Amino acid sequence: MPERSESDSRKLLKRLRDSLAERGEGQERLDRITSLIADSMGTEVCSIYLFRDAETLELCATEGLLPGSVHQTRLRLGEGLVGRVARTGIPVNSADAPKEKGFRFMPETGEEIFSSFLGVPIQRVGEKLGVLVVQSKAARQYSEDEVYALEVVAMVLAEMTELGAFLGEGEALGALHKQPVMFRGGTGQEGAAEGHVWLHEARVVVTNPVADDPQAEIERIRAAVGELRVSVDDLLAAQSLDKDQKQVLEAYRMFAHSRGWLRRMEEDIQAGLSAEAAVEKEQSAARVRLGQVPDAYLRERLHDLDDLSNRLLRILTGQGKDTGAEMPENPVLVARNIGPAELLDYGKKLRGVVLSEGSVGSHAAIVARALAIPLVINAKGIIEEALNGDPILVDGDQGIAHLRPEETVAAAFRDKIAMQAEAQQRYAGLRDKPAQSTCGTTISLQMNAGLMADLPSLEGSGAEGVGLFRTELQFLIRNQMPKRDELARLYARVMDAAKGRRVAFRTLDIGSDKVLPYMKPQDEPNPAMGWRAIRVGLDKPGVLRMQAQALLRAANGRPLSIMFPFIAEHAEFVAARAHVMGQYEREKAMGHTVPAHFEIGAMLETPSLAFAPRAFFEAADFISIGGNDLKQFFFAADRENERVRRRYDTLNASFLGFIRQIVARCAETDTPLSFCGEDAGRPVEGVCLAAMGLRSLSMRPASIGPVKSLIRRTDLTALREVIESACAEGAETVRPAVMDFFARQQG
Repeated sequence: MPERSESDSRKLLKRLRDSLAERGEGQERLDRITSLIADSMGTEVCSIYLFRDAETLELCATEGLLPGSVHQTRLRLGEGLVGRVARTGIPVNSADAPKEKGFRFMPETGEEIFSSFLGVPIQRVGEKLGVLVVQSKAARQYSEDEVYALEVVAMVLAEMTELGAFLGEGEALGALHKQPVMFRGGTGQEGAAEGHVWLHEARVVVTNPVADDPQAEIERIRAAVGELRVSVDDLLAAQSLDKDQKQVLEAYRMFAHSRGWLRRMEEDIQAGLSAEAAVEKEQSAARVRLGQVPDAYLRERLHDLDDLSNRLLRILTGQGKDTGAEMPENPVLVARNIGPAELLDYGKKLRGVVLSEGSVGSHAAIVARALAIPLVINAKGIIEEALNGDPILVDGDQGIAHLRPEETVAAAFRDKIAMQAEAQQRYAGLRDKPAQSTCGTTISLQMNAGLMADLPSLEGSGAEGVGLFRTELQFLIRNQMPKRDELARLYARVMDAAKGRRVAFRTLDIGSDKVLPYMKPQDEPNPAMGWRAIRVGLDKPGVLRMQAQALLRAANGRPLSIMFPFIAEHAEFVAARAHVMGQYEREKAMGHTVPAHFEIGAMLETPSLAFAPRAFFEAADFISIGGNDLKQFFFAADRENERVRRRYDTLNASFLGFIRQIVARCAETDTPLSFCGEDAGRPVEGVCLAAMGLRSLSMRPASIGPVKSLIRRTDLTALREVIESACAEGAETVRPAVMDFFARQQG
């Protein structure tokens, strides 16, 4: 096997390792490294640029450029050749840099006398850390071996940056994982919790990026790959795999048996890297290559390779899964993302969840709401920073996670949790009291549910019933379609737990962000407005009919309420109702007990349905406004998009006017109307909806107490007058007028 720049490369890495091991401040180490690299590679310049923030690179050390430019020269991501390397993750090698497209001259550096330029990314498994650059006066094209050698050096720098080698004094290794850090993400589920990190898939920390004995490392990598291949082959031999699972494992086997993958890692080891660092180097390189591929299927294979590389690292290091580590006290799950079944496996043990990805409508968010545990989503970077057992505070209300918080922050946070607990105690005293306003109007407060685990909250929260039971969760947490009898038993247990209270079962709402593991994903440009919910049900009526049979049998003569999601026009409701009524007549003809009272309703989630003909409102036994979807379509603001989803206010005068119109249309036909969604559970918004004429609100159980408390202290008639007055005066949002009203009430 060829040894690319074997002696020089290995010699440089050993010098680099020895330099990093010496005591000294972070800046001193960086300066030593740039001098060492320039000397070893025979270049006049070596510079290290590190990310100051997600969009800005800063010159942090240099040998050869003007010293005064250090920590003064900054570039935006994509700006100049350095910015291009940072953005694309691809090296730039030019004999005449000033003539390169996008070149940016920075006079404060004194670089105008240097013609050649070689820049490589400093990155660790897709995490961009910076750019390593060498420059020379002579117009030279750096050789393939020189590019490779600099990439290997950049890999070691990435690992040492990860370990905190450039932070503070002396033995700074690991310092990066000791500092307090705040991560600002988004709210997936409200609530606050204090606990300790439990990584869903523990990170592998490579502490030995440079190896002294290449042959020993090659033997280690070969043995580990052999073990990996056997484990993948064993998984494939399992009898219980379905077609999709086999396809994924076939992709794993293809990568695991790739000679090119193993050869590249062995070449990295010959250049001086340890087996672990070689795995991460190839993982990072593959991420860059596949990230440039336009084909969606090939991009998906990136996840397969990531998983395989992580498995290989766990075999090499013994870190991660199956290490015998015990879950800490008060665990807070930290993950990149997580499926609903995996989250349910953890269950009520968790105090909170923090995801570096995810969305408000993701499976994880749905399950977190069902389990009533705080969830922060899009907490970028927390996976790279958190270690098992780290103390962590989860603020689901603000979408913030405090990792290893300072004591002053922790004390303030504990005060917040105590105040919330005290408020919940006060709300518990209202459990058996009606949600009756001071003007005598009574509002029915219902709860949302989707799991058996939700049902105990029906008693404790004071909810009058279940305004929305999401039936899709039982489909999402399985690897194959559930059977009719299985669903019938589950639905029967739900009705038993409700103890005679009304439960409105929403038929299967899949598509958009909720894709079944065993259903082929649809490649749609805008899935939120694509093939989803009742559209799937009408195109695949067998599933709709099966669900109807299960619900009818579960009722066993008891009252039954079914509603269809995402109805956009009258004809869809008529067609869906016909399928269900067909099963009702069939059950009756077979001699099965049918519900004593049977009602079929619709969710109003599209503005079009508010303008449906009167016949629709007459045909529907009840209507439930799906506030989350209706709001996103009313404002054309994707609720999965953090940049726009909070842009528009529920108390916008136009939106409230639209709600008033829906209330009026239902009143004309005496059709019962409710509002279901996040806004129903926010006290101010919920009370305003009640003031606009809604007499039934459905929300998560924890919100019932706060909403009931405010209703019981509010004159809804007076509040409606305030809202209508603000609208008449041309206010874009009535929120200021409403908050002023509540302030006067308290006064």
